[in-house]
Amino acid sequence: MNLSETSISDQPASRAKRPAKSAPGVDPSAASPIPTSPLAAPVVAAGVATISHLSEKLAEYMTPADLKKVREAYRFSDEMHLGQVRKSGEPYISHPIAVAEICADWKLDAQAIMAALLHDVMEDQDVKKDELIERFGAPVAHLVDGLSKLEKIEFQSQIEAQAENFRKMLLAMASDVRVILIKLADRLHNMRTLEVMAPAKKRRIAGETMEVYVPIAHRLGLNNIYRELQDLAFSHLYPLRYHVLSKAVKAARGNRREVVKKILESVKNTLGMAGISAEVYGREKTLYGIYKKMRAKHLSFSQVLDVYGFRVVVDSFANCYVALGTLHSLYKPMPGKFKDYIAIRKLNGYQSLHTTLIGPYGTPVEFQIRTQEMHRTAESGVAAHWLYKNSDANMSDLQQRTHAWLQSLLDIQQQTGDSAEFLEHVKVDLFPDSVYVFTPKSKIIALPRGATPIDFAYAIHTGIGDHTVGVNINGEAAPLRTELRNGDIIEIVTDNSSRPSPTWLSFVRTGKARSAIRHHLRTINLPESIRLGQQLLNQALHAINIDPQLPDNLTERLLNESSAKSLDELYADIGIGKRMAALVARHIFGMLGGEAASAPVDHTSAAELDPVTIYGSEGVSVQLAPCCLPIPGDQIVGQLRRDQGLQVHTGDCTVAKRQRQKEPDRWIAVKWAPELNRRFDTRIKLLINNEKGILARVAAEIGESDGNITFVGMDEDKEHILHQLRFTIQVKDRVHLAGLLRNVRRVAGVNRVSRERA
Repeated sequence: MNLSETSISDQPASRAKRPAKSAPGVDPSAASPIPTSPLAAPVVAAGVATISHLSEKLAEYMTPADLKKVREAYRFSDEMHLGQVRKSGEPYISHPIAVAEICADWKLDAQAIMAALLHDVMEDQDVKKDELIERFGAPVAHLVDGLSKLEKIEFQSQIEAQAENFRKMLLAMASDVRVILIKLADRLHNMRTLEVMAPAKKRRIAGETMEVYVPIAHRLGLNNIYRELQDLAFSHLYPLRYHVLSKAVKAARGNRREVVKKILESVKNTLGMAGISAEVYGREKTLYGIYKKMRAKHLSFSQVLDVYGFRVVVDSFANCYVALGTLHSLYKPMPGKFKDYIAIRKLNGYQSLHTTLIGPYGTPVEFQIRTQEMHRTAESGVAAHWLYKNSDANMSDLQQRTHAWLQSLLDIQQQTGDSAEFLEHVKVDLFPDSVYVFTPKSKIIALPRGATPIDFAYAIHTGIGDHTVGVNINGEAAPLRTELRNGDIIEIVTDNSSRPSPTWLSFVRTGKARSAIRHHLRTINLPESIRLGQQLLNQALHAINIDPQLPDNLTERLLNESSAKSLDELYADIGIGKRMAALVARHIFGMLGGEAASAPVDHTSAAELDPVTIYGSEGVSVQLAPCCLPIPGDQIVGQLRRDQGLQVHTGDCTVAKRQRQKEPDRWIAVKWAPELNRRFDTRIKLLINNEKGILARVAAEIGESDGNITFVGMDEDKEHILHQLRFTIQVKDRVHLAGLLRNVRRVAGVNRVSRERA
């Protein structure tokens, strides 16, 4: 996904005042295929753009003084974009005006409207931040800066540049949520006017919208924008599917009109007889919502029965439940189809009662029941803060939830190594599906679906996550990788001497947990990572006949071009697998005037380097793979895992062979040190007779052979004649293990014994 574009634009015309650059905006006059929403862009005749319609909207809630400031921002933006046009022939200024109108629908303040009008001037027209501060004040300049792309920085890759732009926008949003509101308005207008772009660019922009901006809109509770962006992106990603579904929905709309009318009349009459004042209206599922349901449940369109639903907006909290009971007396509810999002609201603040009833003719019908305040929050989410400033406690609670999430972005940023990693963590937290679990004191914690006790511990506090050693779920001990379910009561067991394990990264789901674990692994064994990285880089330099003792001027240039603050930081990045030693060495070769800097990396060259010596006593930066548990005497290979350091496998490990085919450049030669003064875990399995005392005899023989047992397991066959025993034992090396296996094989009742492989 290309995240580097703040907005999507066409080539501007030449300008007299400032040299125009490629502008990011999108298209134009072509009408969107999506039915117009309440936020639909105003119709602007080609070649004409005014703010009269925007001024009318702003006059409803702004003071004359604020209106004057907005007009000044408009005049400046119009001057800067003078001569710049879109592919439709419209003046480019029509895009900032449309973005400002969407923001005005939320009744955002004057600073936000000004920033919406100015959001492209820094990026497109070389307007400096200092100039904006002088003309419009620091708050407006900060908003525009948060919306603008970074200056031209040479990143290692286009992906890194994209991720860095997105990181900048999210961090600006964390300090001021208006940044993302303006950005979403910008993206919405771009998507509405995407039709004239080339098909490949339409698909790329639509994919980026679906992957990044749709989840953000959902997370902030901006359901109107969330639904419209989804359908717009769907129409450009899968135009044929969109067209077919659109025709089917229109046909169904006509066929079901009578059913909808009958349900509306019945519901209004029943609620009226119960003395409940309510607004009742039908709603149609979005095309993407229907498509997603068809894909998930493998249904044809005719099998999707709940294309239509109904919304009941009542006047009080208590009447939500009264209306629910009234509807259940009118139509029979479907078992298991009731959800109370009022008692336990969604992460984005959404509150409603959901129930599915069997309507006339046996058709399932979904109802959503909510108050007027809940309805405002459901439609406008965090933007309702500006729409209804004198709102009740529910709204302030939503703001607190949003603030907590934005604050977590700052926490993740502080612990994250680079922009791509930051983006990865944030994307994880944008998944809309959630599970709701409880602390022992009955506090509700919302986590992404698939979250584990480790995610729960880090959600409570980073310190608790770092020291977690066990968990009780609903009063019973459970593994730390257990997937949490709705309603679980979680009690974390901690130990101050415990530290995060690299294996946690294989099953945690939240961005906060993942970033905290990686931060710990990077910092706790920093000296060790530096030593390993220096050794790997020296080997890579020797392989291409370069002296590892680089001159000072070359070292300084290398640090500048790699964005590392010091050689130790560069070594540490190599030691934990964030950078590849061979690539850094080739870059140095290119700096010295060599021709191989841009040549393809020879993945076989790693095997020709002097092996890295393994002592077995290393910490986090060097780990013995749990799949094969290598011991001294085994042929071994090393895998540099991203942000997890070096993992050592046996040469015949099947897991290593599979992974080596996928990432051959991450494997290096390693060897055991000549003298090792520790014991190593390995696994053995025995096939034994089911007879009295056999386990004791085997355990005694292992002890007499100077082995230490750390785990015992047993598998029983169906006839209860033979058992398979599994041991994890500690030995010195392969010679020690071979002698131990010989001794155990002589125990009476043991039929077979062998070392267990991956």
